[in-house]
Amino acid sequence: MLTGILGLIGLLAIAALAIMLTYKIETIRQLRAAFNSLKKSVDEMDEQAKLIVRTDMELSKTQEDLDKKLTGLYTLQRLSRTISTTLEENQIFKMMQGADLDELGFEKACVFLWNEVEKKFLPQMYIGYSQDETETIQSYVGLNKNKYLDLITAEKAVSSISLPIDAVFKEAKDRVFKVVSFIISPVLPKEGEKGFLFVGTQNIDTLINEGDEELITILANQLGQALENARLFEKTWRTQQALEKRVEERTRDLTNALNEVKIINNRKTDFVSSVSHELRTPLTSIKGYASILLTGKLGDIPSEIRERLDKINRHSDELVHLVNDLLDIARIESGRVVMKKESLELKNIIENVSDLLSMQLKERQIEFGYNISADANTISADRSQIERVFINLIGNAMKFTPPAGKITVSAHKAEKGVQIDITDTGCGIPEEAQEKIFEEFYRVDNLINQKAKGTGLGLAVVKHIIEAHDGKIWVKSKFNSGSTFSFTIPQPI
Repeated sequence: MLTGILGLIGLLAIAALAIMLTYKIETIRQLRAAFNSLKKSVDEMDEQAKLIVRTDMELSKTQEDLDKKLTGLYTLQRLSRTISTTLEENQIFKMMQGADLDELGFEKACVFLWNEVEKKFLPQMYIGYSQDETETIQSYVGLNKNKYLDLITAEKAVSSISLPIDAVFKEAKDRVFKVVSFIISPVLPKEGEKGFLFVGTQNIDTLINEGDEELITILANQLGQALENARLFEKTWRTQQALEKRVEERTRDLTNALNEVKIINNRKTDFVSSVSHELRTPLTSIKGYASILLTGKLGDIPSEIRERLDKINRHSDELVHLVNDLLDIARIESGRVVMKKESLELKNIIENVSDLLSMQLKERQIEFGYNISADANTISADRSQIERVFINLIGNAMKFTPPAGKITVSAHKAEKGVQIDITDTGCGIPEEAQEKIFEEFYRVDNLINQKAKGTGLGLAVVKHIIEAHDGKIWVKSKFNSGSTFSFTIPQPI
């Protein structure tokens, strides 16, 4: 019995131990699960921490890149303004200094331009190189000029990050240019020599990128634009100098020609005046003797001789009129005729001329009228000379106006004094002759002129008189549609 009790107790102990073991196993399992969960959380936190560190580093790098780019942009803007202030080609590259290059992230730079005459690249600027190094670079560029000419032709920047490892540019970076990283960008003005800009850095920690290439490309473009502006200015300046020289020479030639024309014109005027005076004496004698013979004081004259004496007398009057016109033109041109200007009523002058020509107007059956504005009735002129202008112009209109035609004089206020228009319904004047009719001895070649007598001096005299009054005269006409002669005359101040 005791043995049974002990066995039962043993079984209970074993059962209790089994229960405790099971509990501990479950506890261990739970602890292990908690540990695994905690370890997973710790690992996740570690990954997040690493991600945060990486992100922070990337943000720092991005910030550095942005700061670098911003500094470069400010420097580029300042350089662009500085370079654009000069129009002298030899001063453009002197505007870029080492400090500017440092702000762009480089320590070394050089610029070469291709000389078409010498067929080689000529250095324009060195920054960060000694005399010996510049000679080495120049020699290297000369030996490899075709590579650089190809670069200029391609019109695209290259750098140590975009070139193949065996490229000539990259091979020379240590031996010739003595840099770790570099950028080469073509300088491309539209006219004249082109070239390239080289920039480089010895700093191992400085890594160039596409943004750096873009900045240097913009700087090279700015240099090209500055070269283009300087060359355009030089070309314009030289052209202006040449033009000014040609204008000066032409002005001198024209002045000399004008002086010669004045001398010739004075000689012509003196000659016309002298000849006209010389002609007056024999004409007076011819007319006088003809008049005496026509009176019959020297005996009766047969009708045939009287007819010829009438022709002599009539043609003598025409010659006297011609001589008087020539003398008037000569005197006006030489300034020997002084216009005695006074305040005159235009209406009164036209009425006087109308009365003088009334018989001729009536014989030719031509209607005459005038229309004078109230504010244009007063003019400042020499009475005899201005009446002569009206007589010549109205007489000229009568000559070319057929019977039943009309001549009208009108006047209105103009910008400078009074404008007077004399309009007829005559045959008109061909367009090609309108600029010549005021020239001396010019006559329009038409049937009426062939029948009508005239010297071609009437309009020339009118023009000289009007211009002596500080006015101007012109004509508007259409063939077979009449003409309008217009002139201006000042008013009293």
